[in-house]
Amino acid sequence: MSQVEDKLKQMGLTLPTPPPPGGNYIPAVRVGNLVFLSGVTPRRPDGTPFAGKLGRDLTVEEGYEAARICALNLLANLKAEIGDLDKLSHVVKLLGMVNSDPDFTQPPAVINGCSDLLVEVYGDKGRHARSAVGLATLPGGVAVEIEMIAEVSG
Repeated sequence: MSQVEDKLKQMGLTLPTPPPPGGNYIPAVRVGNLVFLSGVTPRRPDGTPFAGKLGRDLTVEEGYEAARICALNLLANLKAEIGDLDKLSHVVKLLGMVNSDPDFTQPPAVINGCSDLLVEVYGDKGRHARSAVGLATLPGGVAVEIEMIAEVSG
């Protein structure tokens, strides 16, 4: 088990099975030492989608939790692509998309759920550039979708 997976275990977290693509795309593309990870969405522990609009149906805290689930899905897809999460050199960039009520102004606070988990697990290697935007809708009405670019070694 990698050091990263050990750390997740100590935090009471486990990597899920990599989620299948929801369309005609692949979860990850490696170009040199960069891995571009397709957007992932959150599912509750019972397998149901974490759906709803932030600012209307869901609180910032619920959105934050959805973004943490996305972080685990991103790491699961990264592991499937590179084999060992310890090979991550740096999280380069996140794009966080939040299904938002028109008056909701806190997409960054929601996407912090993903960002915070990556920094908890990787320290400075987990710090990244980021965009966090509110959108009118997301596929299936899910609360959050997040994509990632990572630099890897080996």
